[in-house]
Amino acid sequence: MRRPLIGLTTYPATPEHGYHTPLEYVAAVVRAGGAPVQLPALGPDMVDSWLDKLDGVVLIGGGDIDPARFDAGGHPTIYNLSPERDATEIALARALLQRKLPTLAICRGLQILNTVLGGSLHLHLPDVVGEAVPHRAPPRAPTPHPVRIAAGSCLAGLIGAEVLTQSWHHQAIDRPGQGVVPVAWAPDGVIEAIEIAGFPQLIAVQWHPELSAERDDGQQRLFDALVTMSGSPPPG
Repeated sequence: MRRPLIGLTTYPATPEHGYHTPLEYVAAVVRAGGAPVQLPALGPDMVDSWLDKLDGVVLIGGGDIDPARFDAGGHPTIYNLSPERDATEIALARALLQRKLPTLAICRGLQILNTVLGGSLHLHLPDVVGEAVPHRAPPRAPTPHPVRIAAGSCLAGLIGAEVLTQSWHHQAIDRPGQGVVPVAWAPDGVIEAIEIAGFPQLIAVQWHPELSAERDDGQQRLFDALVTMSGSPPPG
């Protein structure tokens, strides 16, 4: 039986690396039974040809979205901006919303979707909720914190009413975009997951399930659900 082809967005190319997706994402897709395909940021004109061949997509985390994309000012902590990545992933998100292709959006991926739908982001969470927050703790080893999940949401059906997560971000949803429904929150009120009206094939979380999916069945279940949806015929 053919393994569903799952596209994964990539970090921008550097002198040390070409376009690449961190191994944790790739391994979680493989464990779920999917066949990973890396999607380099080669421009919006590539998006339709990619999606014609894919069964599902993971919008991975990493790097900030240019504040100009959501009409915000700058901030000294904004980092790793990539106009090419922004342009590619924004076009990809628009196409995913139109096609309703099964999607798992993680951290930056969730923020891209909210931006495409006309929402805005906090540029720097400590300015909003203070410094004693669990959302950023270099070097890439944040302390897990609880997240409350709305009863009756698709996410609650997958992983329950509460989950311990590892966050790794300082941008986050400020104003939800059109059709964006927050369904999970950190103890300080930061939105940790969303659903989008009319897009039941979407899982979108602000935390990083790939960091603990190998040892945490609940986090791996997010990847399992994506691959399962990707291997099913579209509804209707």
